[in-house]
Amino acid sequence: MTTSNAPRFAQVQVQLSGQDGNVFAIMGRVIRALRKDGATQSDIDEFVAEVTQAGSYDKALRIVMQWVNVS
Repeated sequence: MTTSNAPRFAQVQVQLSGQDGNVFAIMGRVIRALRKDGATQSDIDEFVAEVTQAGSYDKALRIVMQWVNVS
């Protein structure tokens, strides 16, 4: 069985390096990028729920990388 490591919104690119590393700032950048790409409000709500329930900064970043491409 093969699984893909591609993010859910693989066409969305979000720059994290050189930016504010606060998790809420990161969420804001990802949300703006998702909206620009046409993600539904339901998609955005799901993303926010996953990140806010992550429990740690590292896990939150891993979740972000499951949703979008980061650089």
